[in-house]
Amino acid sequence: VDNMNKGIAGTNLEGKTLEEVILASWNNGNPTPVFNNAAQVWNHTFFWESMKPNGGGQPTNKLADAVNSSFGSFDEWKKQFANAGATQFGSGWAWLIADKSGKLTVEKTPNAVTPIVEGKTPILTMDVWEHAYYLDVQNRRPDYINTFIDKLINWDNVAKRYEAATAAA
Repeated sequence: VDNMNKGIAGTNLEGKTLEEVILASWNNGNPTPVFNNAAQVWNHTFFWESMKPNGGGQPTNKLADAVNSSFGSFDEWKKQFANAGATQFGSGWAWLIADKSGKLTVEKTPNAVTPIVEGKTPILTMDVWEHAYYLDVQNRRPDYINTFIDKLINWDNVAKRYEAATAAA
């Protein structure tokens, strides 16, 4: 946060929302240092809000219906989401994205890249930077992914994000 604030001090980005800073500093896919700092603030905040103690389990209601409609089953979603996290080379993120019609997709992004730069609406993310799991499971990223899905996801927050993403549909 400090580095981002220093990077925008005295510029036309000062006073903008975090999302506005991210979009302006994305630089058509040639991200600036300000982008990297701003997007990491956004991504990490979104990540922390995607978890809760004793989380995990499965989504319910409209979100469960959307998972089943989009992926065929929760197990297939879990497989695709875990695969996105496991196959992200180096550092990055696995995302669950909702479009306005309610269709869900799984994507992965490298480094600080966030789906909002492409006009997409993420509703869940999993940090697959090594710092997210190394102290707990060393280099066993798949163990971390399973723990994240099975024990940490805050499906209530994900469902609220899904409702917001599809409200205008």
